Amino acid sequence: MKFLKLLLLFIFVQVNGQQGGMWIPSLLNGMNESEMKKLGMKISAEDIYSINHSSMKDAVPQFDGGCTAEVISDKGLILTNHHCGFDNIQSHSTVEHDYLTNGFWAYKMEEELPNKDLYVTFIIRIEDVTSKVLEGTTTLTSEAEKQKKIQENISILNKTLPKETWQENSIRPFFDGNQYLLFVIENYEDVRLVGAPPSSIGKFGSDTDNWVWPRHTGDFSLFRIYADKNNRPAKYSKDNVPYKPKHFFPISIKGIKENDFTMVMGFPGRTQEYLPAVAVEQIVNTLNPAKIEVRDAALKVQDGFMRKDQAIKIQYASKYASVANYWKKWIGESKGLKKSNAVEVKQKFETDFQQKVIKAGKEAAYGNLLRDFEKNYAEIKDYALARDLFTEVALRNTEILQNGYRLYQLEQILKTKGEQAFTDRKNNLSNGIVDFYKDYNVNVDKNVFEQLIAIYAKRLPSQFLPNELKNLNASQLTTDVYNNSKLTNLEDFRSLLEGDSKTVIEKINADKGYQILKAMANAHTKNVVPKYDELNLKNSATQRTYMKAILELSPKSARIFPDANSTLRVTYGKVKGYSPNDAVNYEPITYLEGVMEKYVPGDYEFDVPQKLIDLYNTKNYGNYGVKGLDRAELKMPVNFIATNHTTGGNSGSPALDAKGNLIGLNFDRVWEGTMSDIYYSPEICRNIMVDIRYVLFIIDKFAGAENLIKEMKIIPN
Repeated sequence: MKFLKLLLLFIFVQVNGQQGGMWIPSLLNGMNESEMKKLGMKISAEDIYSINHSSMKDAVPQFDGGCTAEVISDKGLILTNHHCGFDNIQSHSTVEHDYLTNGFWAYKMEEELPNKDLYVTFIIRIEDVTSKVLEGTTTLTSEAEKQKKIQENISILNKTLPKETWQENSIRPFFDGNQYLLFVIENYEDVRLVGAPPSSIGKFGSDTDNWVWPRHTGDFSLFRIYADKNNRPAKYSKDNVPYKPKHFFPISIKGIKENDFTMVMGFPGRTQEYLPAVAVEQIVNTLNPAKIEVRDAALKVQDGFMRKDQAIKIQYASKYASVANYWKKWIGESKGLKKSNAVEVKQKFETDFQQKVIKAGKEAAYGNLLRDFEKNYAEIKDYALARDLFTEVALRNTEILQNGYRLYQLEQILKTKGEQAFTDRKNNLSNGIVDFYKDYNVNVDKNVFEQLIAIYAKRLPSQFLPNELKNLNASQLTTDVYNNSKLTNLEDFRSLLEGDSKTVIEKINADKGYQILKAMANAHTKNVVPKYDELNLKNSATQRTYMKAILELSPKSARIFPDANSTLRVTYGKVKGYSPNDAVNYEPITYLEGVMEKYVPGDYEFDVPQKLIDLYNTKNYGNYGVKGLDRAELKMPVNFIATNHTTGGNSGSPALDAKGNLIGLNFDRVWEGTMSDIYYSPEICRNIMVDIRYVLFIIDKFAGAENLIKEMKIIPN
């Protein structure tokens, strides 16, 4: 009987394949392709990545350096998330033409809107250049010298390795620096806004529903890539023409059901799957709580103002969403790591690892790694906390301090690079600060400052706190700063930059807002940064050796994938519900009924356009609706979840079926599964996708943009 159970388990695993992982598309042949086919894939690894023929990787560009998009027509039309295009939608919005509230649709190409500095990046080919990057490093014993040599090699190789004149080389580390891959890329810099639903569709549920399931969000927007007459990258020009892609995705409206194969391609930003248990414990108990507290305070202030003033809502919508995104992510991440006992799981892995080291006779090379981790993370704890608090308070969430830090950098440039560099930076700062003040409200910032400076003084390890913040009266300091600083409006800020270097330095150092930032920055730069960098370098070196040992001592069948680093990856799994808590079971698909159940008229997060209500009431779903379980009433699918292993950067990634057809686009993860950046578990980790049928329904029936529907290759049901 025991043998039979083992046999059945073996058969189950073989038939159903493995899930999770972020795999390099050029290396899918072999184990990955076999796993994918066991899960149900009907295409080949060559269809996904080929250097000799057009393939799916040619239809998946990185969007604006931080998201993913997919090409969906032969005229360069691309689809990404609403939240990925949000900044560009906002930049075109005014109180009179509020595209955030009302949406935007170009019914002719001439109506498409250009976007300053927006670009997409295509991967042309991927090559292993590890030996070239590591050349000359084996004899170096200093980690700093080794890293310096590696960077010198990368700089030379980026310039000398073959490419076309309009292409770029980019070399990235994998497996914590045990492997290096070359990416030959093309950046297209003329990308125009084509369509976006109202935020009441594209951000439905907003921050309340962010990172949770069930979800009912139409998180998509449309852009178009333009190229020169030779189909090559070009700056914006009226003479540019729509880009002709090597490949674009056909769209399937056949629909999905539980256990269907799904694949996601995209540019996941950063994961830390191989951290030791002591590092995970520090994240859960020390670092995440501090960052959550700072952002929680900032968000409460901003939200209070945004709900009362439409102009402030427009100013702060993008900033609020950005701050809230990782605030909620960190909360869910900590919850998931605790629920899954990730620390204990890693401790067990480390016990097994140590036994493998002994068995292999590798004690000299790898026997002290875990003890080194314990020592290094104990030493770095206060420095890591101080670094996170400075980043969160001074650089990300308090705008007057952000501006002060710009001036601080200007003063440092004068000291280190001289007059000409100072003048160049000063002029760039004066000219470039306009957009900052366009979306700045002094009353919002003042209230944020008062909350966050108090948290900083309370939570920062006392040995790093500047004298100016000891025995702090936050209210009194706030009044003093905002009554006497010129950092709170454009004209006064620019006035600080008028004159020669001596005059400018004297003026900024007399400013009360700058004085506080400078005290914080000086203390941080002197007391935190050097020691943090020293300890972090030790941890990086130990982590690299640890990763090398894992690769070396694991069997060939082990599923070891490199951490995400904003390079093109493939992940695969199945459409699947999940059970996050006792007696709670979630279905994998949501419908428009759920939107109407959550609908609250006039609410900031859950309002619904009247036209969407009318389409729902009449069940006017076109070709995109499905029959319910009772086969009587039409239903409109909205979102679905699967076991694909995604993270930030996968926003906008194409969700593909077994034949490589587009069935949706990735936009989020379930709250309990955000821990997948550190520890992936197929039991509770789920990615959230917009069903492509909902996207088409909104474009077609809600917006009436038939011009866009006709442009796509839609495979009928």
